[in-house]
Amino acid sequence: MSTDHAGPRGGPGATAAPHTPRAAGEGLDSERCLRAVQARDTRFDGVFFTAVTSTRIYCRPGCPVAPPKPEHMRFYRSAAACQQAGYRACKRCSPDSSPGSPEWNMRADLVARAMRLVADGVVDREGVPGLAARLGYSTRQIERQLRAELGAGPLALARAQRAQTARLLIERSALPMSDIAFAAGFSSIRAFNDTVREVFALTPSVLRTRAPRHGTGPAAPGVLVLRLPYRPPLNPHNLFGHLAATAVPGVEEWRDGAYRRTLRLPYGHGTVALAPADGHIACRLALTDQRDLTVAISRCRRLLDLDADPVAVDAGLGTDPLLAPLVRKAPGRRVPRTVDEAEFAVRAVLGQQVSTAAARTHAARLVAAHGEPVTDPEGGLTHLFPTPEALASLDPETLALPRSRRATLTTLVGRLADGSLALGPGSDWEESRARLSALPGFGPWTVEAILMRALGDPDAFLPTDLGLRRAAAAQGLPATPAALTARAADWRPWRAYAVQYLWATDDHPINRLPD
Repeated sequence: MSTDHAGPRGGPGATAAPHTPRAAGEGLDSERCLRAVQARDTRFDGVFFTAVTSTRIYCRPGCPVAPPKPEHMRFYRSAAACQQAGYRACKRCSPDSSPGSPEWNMRADLVARAMRLVADGVVDREGVPGLAARLGYSTRQIERQLRAELGAGPLALARAQRAQTARLLIERSALPMSDIAFAAGFSSIRAFNDTVREVFALTPSVLRTRAPRHGTGPAAPGVLVLRLPYRPPLNPHNLFGHLAATAVPGVEEWRDGAYRRTLRLPYGHGTVALAPADGHIACRLALTDQRDLTVAISRCRRLLDLDADPVAVDAGLGTDPLLAPLVRKAPGRRVPRTVDEAEFAVRAVLGQQVSTAAARTHAARLVAAHGEPVTDPEGGLTHLFPTPEALASLDPETLALPRSRRATLTTLVGRLADGSLALGPGSDWEESRARLSALPGFGPWTVEAILMRALGDPDAFLPTDLGLRRAAAAQGLPATPAALTARAADWRPWRAYAVQYLWATDDHPINRLPD
């Protein structure tokens, strides 16, 4: 824990009993936090932050510097809360670059949904009223719940995220500081300068001078080269294998050891290349508008399930004697997800009762006919996947699908286009499950696939999937949907991950990294 930076003494909670650290925010266990800090346990990076009252620094639990005395520690649920309390980020461990808390992706309550939307840039684009409208609550209710649990409201959380984006652009791009200020979402250059100095205790120019250098520079002009952190272990085979095997030509590809795809973003579009590396995911981003950086990173992290806690998942599944050997053999499996919830819903319908190759063919035809052409700086990608609005006007007779599936697809895109069905990071899982189930042609497989891969429900389950049933039978598990569902009750709340472990027993391209 960083204690080597001079600063004023004292701080929040200075009257706490000697040798007793204090937790700020609901749900934090001070003794558990203390043990994690003293062990420098990186599994808790992003789960909470440690502020040091003697130096006014805040750190991640896994900070490499010797921990301070317990009486000097204060624990917070968010970097924003640390910043509001007057602490600045440690220069040694860069706590703002920690993986996100796994809680926000495993919970379905208001706070978790709000945090997913904050990460997707909703507060910066639409303000707190826009966040409240998406969640269906008043601004006062959202402020109260976020402050109670995280110690900071939505504006402070968004400000902390802007500071992180600014640091990335300062360290990883050659953009002028004035361009970085507005790209990171600041309303003025003065607000940008003040925030960077307050959070990092350095001016933007000094922060750029001191930036660490990792490997070579960008692969092409205008390309940002980043490292996306995660909690180890991470098994890349089913994660990247699935994305590569189902890649839609023109929108996605596997090239030179990386999964590449186009991104539709709030201010423009982009392309990204993601590749497994030693201790991180190597990320190359090319954006038409730098204001989309925060959202692009957030969506790439969701795509690869990088904020998951694999130790907790594997511990839960490893208690089943029939799943335990699969977990021990290849720990750290993630759920391959999506960067666009509406896109995945369309592709799930196209994939009903057909092979992976046939689903790709159907999707490629939609892209060629209705997708938006884009330019790929590195060549190979040609289109954005079509929006629901673009697909809502298509002639169903042009679709090479059974008549019933045409009706399913046109109903889906119509509901998505008119807003009567909203799928996004802030979606309520149970409400979405009910709304999808009410659509014609949406059976349990399609609904649960969308909940699992588009909306991120860690407990989504596909007992009717033929591949899953075959894998279950091979492991000595029940193979009928009802019996398998009953047995899977012990896997909750991690049934989506159990699906990945069972699917991975099959010799299929989705389970292998491409050559």
